[in-house]
Amino acid sequence: MTLAVSSSGTAGLRIEPRTVRGLLGVALLLAWEALPRAGLIPSLFLPPLSETLTALGSNWRDYGWHLLVSLRAIGISMLIACGLGIGGGLLCGSIASVRRVAQPLASGLYAVPFVILYPLFTAWFGIGPQAKIAFASIYGLLPCLLGTMAGVQTIDRHYVTVARSLKASRWQMISRVLLPAAIPTVLSAFRIGGALVIVGIVVAEMLTSAEGIGYLITRYRTLLDSPRVFAGILVVIALVFAFDGLVQLFVHRTRHWRLSTRSGESDP
Repeated sequence: MTLAVSSSGTAGLRIEPRTVRGLLGVALLLAWEALPRAGLIPSLFLPPLSETLTALGSNWRDYGWHLLVSLRAIGISMLIACGLGIGGGLLCGSIASVRRVAQPLASGLYAVPFVILYPLFTAWFGIGPQAKIAFASIYGLLPCLLGTMAGVQTIDRHYVTVARSLKASRWQMISRVLLPAAIPTVLSAFRIGGALVIVGIVVAEMLTSAEGIGYLITRYRTLLDSPRVFAGILVVIALVFAFDGLVQLFVHRTRHWRLSTRSGESDP
C-alpha cells in the first residue's frame, strides 16, 4: 500500500495488486470458514476450512504417499510434453515450410477436448500409470509446441540474419539465437503446458486409477466424506501454485536472457 500523488496535486492511497490479491485470499478463506458454520451452505457441499485442515492433518501420511505417486507421473509427463513441445516448436518454427504445415494442424488438434479420448488411452496402455502419463503428455505438449512456434516468429529478424551471415548451423541457430531470444514466450508456453500436465494427471487418476491424489479425491467423494475431498483439492491447488511459483522464479532468474522480440517481415 503506497501514497500516490496525482497530476492535480491531490494525494491518495494506491493499493498494490499483491496487497489486493492477499486481501481477496484472506476474504475467501474467512468466507470458507464462516458460511458453512452459519448454515448458509450445507457442510456436505462445503465443509468448514478448519474441518478440511483437520482432515488433511490427520491423514497426512495417506495424502503424502498418493501425492508422491502423482508427482512422479507429473514429472515424467512434463519432461515428455515440455521437452518434445519446446524442442519441436523451436525446430518447426525455424523452418518456414514445416511451420506452415504444423501450426494449423497443431492448432486444430488443440481445440479437441482430449478428455473424450481418455478411454482410448486406457485401451491402449491399460489402467496403470502408462495411460495417465501418455494422456497428460499429449495434453500438455500442444500448448508448448504452439507457444514456442509463436515465440520464434516474434524474434527480431536481425539476429537471424546475423547468424546466417556467420554461417551458423541449424543447431547453433536454435541453441544460440532462437531459444535465448524466444525464452519469454517459451516460458509462458511451459507455464501453460506444465499446468495442463498437472490437470491431465489428476483427471486421469480421478477417472481410472488405483493410486494418486486424483484417485484419493474420487474415493472420498464416493464415501461422501467432504472434508477429505476438499483436503485433496487443497493439495492439488497447492501443487499448481507451487509449480507456478517455480516458473515465475525461473522467469525472474532468466531476465538477462531477454532480447528484443520485435516481429520481422521475413521467415527465419
